[in-house]
Amino acid sequence: MSYYGWAPYVTVAERRAKARKHLEKMKKKGLAVQPVELSGRKIAASFWGKGWCEHMESFGDYDNRLPRGRSYVRNGSVCHLDIANGRIDAIVSGSELYNVQITITPLNNNKWAAVRRACSGKIASLIDLLRGKLDQGVMEVVSDRKEGLFPLPGEMQFDCDCPDWAGMCKHVAAVLYGVGARLDHAPEMLFVLRGVNHEELVDVSAALADTTRKGSSRRRIAATGIADVFGIDLAEADNLDVECPPTPSRKSRPGKTSRSTTGRSEPSASPTKNPVKKAIQKGMDNEPLPKVPFPDPLTGNAIFDWRSSLGESQAQFALRLKITASRISQWEKKKERAIGMQSRTLATLQKAWNLTVCGH
Repeated sequence: MSYYGWAPYVTVAERRAKARKHLEKMKKKGLAVQPVELSGRKIAASFWGKGWCEHMESFGDYDNRLPRGRSYVRNGSVCHLDIANGRIDAIVSGSELYNVQITITPLNNNKWAAVRRACSGKIASLIDLLRGKLDQGVMEVVSDRKEGLFPLPGEMQFDCDCPDWAGMCKHVAAVLYGVGARLDHAPEMLFVLRGVNHEELVDVSAALADTTRKGSSRRRIAATGIADVFGIDLAEADNLDVECPPTPSRKSRPGKTSRSTTGRSEPSASPTKNPVKKAIQKGMDNEPLPKVPFPDPLTGNAIFDWRSSLGESQAQFALRLKITASRISQWEKKKERAIGMQSRTLATLQKAWNLTVCGH
């Protein structure tokens, strides 16, 4: 131990080795470790990630602490970073492993309403919003230093269990930069952090008009692309209630008629390979289904048990729910912890639950 209670210097390699051992133990206890890993020297490059970092750097109170944070995040010292509604939890490797918690006030309702008004009719798709492909006026609104989406110093509270008494230690600074890096890959997490729904910024009428002009295959590719690139949940609450248009019937071939008690000759229906269609067809059955309560709270283990009972892979289960396989994986990693989600996503899950579990 060195003077004044500070631990002696430990090399980055030693810190990483020690951190790996500790995190392996935590993984066994159920922690879904989410490290911040940079592909180069640049911490963030996207509109949202870079905007977050520049916003933090714009406050003079942070000038003397942020440089150390940049060094820490670049050498991989942010071992774990989890973003939730109004909260950031992280583990940073220093001379020891330090737990960092940043609490952020939800975005003020009046401020959010002003942002929505300013963006009304100017954002036609989710993919444009999340990729930061916005016109100059919208970019200025959402990234405004005082009235935009990024938090102000007074809206953030820092807590780190390191011995540094400063309001913002280097570990907290590293986590703030880590958030910028995370927003490069998951920009929707900024809206989760501020407690608002990013879909409210999208001009629905413009998006529908744009979709109508494109071919059906283009629409399918676009929807899949958005989910795969950003891992966002595109499921709407009423998706499973939409009646699928009937497919054109083919003339029945000789010897291929169905066995109908009414004497009508119909084409034989081959079993569909789409699990979502199976669920819809099952829900349309006239037979009464037994009621099975929806899990409350909904945990990662409950999602895993539900999927396992259907004998489906994460990809198949994601197709059923019209979300991404990565989202299913993230949920299941929470194990015994409750899953937080938006109301429309929860409504979609409840519908799927009634169509599957209640039918077993």
